[in-house]
Amino acid sequence: MSLVIGLTGGIASGKSTISAMFTEMGITVIDADIEARLAVEPGEKAYNDIVSHFGDEILEEDRTINRTKLGEIIFNNEEKRMLLNSIVHPAVRERMAQKREKAEAADEKAVVLDIPLLFESKLTRLVEKIIVVFVDEQTQLERLMKRNGFSEEEAYSRINSQMPLKDKIDLADAVVDNSGSIEESKQQLMKILSEWKVLRAE
Repeated sequence: MSLVIGLTGGIASGKSTISAMFTEMGITVIDADIEARLAVEPGEKAYNDIVSHFGDEILEEDRTINRTKLGEIIFNNEEKRMLLNSIVHPAVRERMAQKREKAEAADEKAVVLDIPLLFESKLTRLVEKIIVVFVDEQTQLERLMKRNGFSEEEAYSRINSQMPLKDKIDLADAVVDNSGSIEESKQQLMKILSEWKVLRAE
């Protein structure tokens, strides 16, 4: 049996850095954001459903979905946002489940579900163990401003739109404090995976 690990964090907490470490170790990572993009590519069922509900005006010339236009429609409309989620979320879950089953069939030691909104979307039932990638708020703020070119106010509003990282820690089985160097984060991750018997102690 593969151990199903949920990987989550907050915006600019460096979750993708930790995700890449799993990949380097040869552990399958299934990224919800990537699957969400693939699920709405032309020809996919979710894509067809979105176009039939929201119309051709959300499409680019090459028939791909213009995320900005779609975002503007749902941003202030709760009903349309829920409609979009009801199309996209099941498609993403199905794609993730298929990949997880493949990893389990290959008898892999562990498989990681990288889900940014693991708690907010109430998807904890999909995983057996949860790792939260944590940084202190000041580091999170500085990284987000630097990465996205946000003002302090814009960065705060993005951070505050998510469940606070400290609340996520209370719900986690393990925490990687990503405030220090990459090497320090990797040491923490290796220790967790050794304790969970995913990695054999070297």
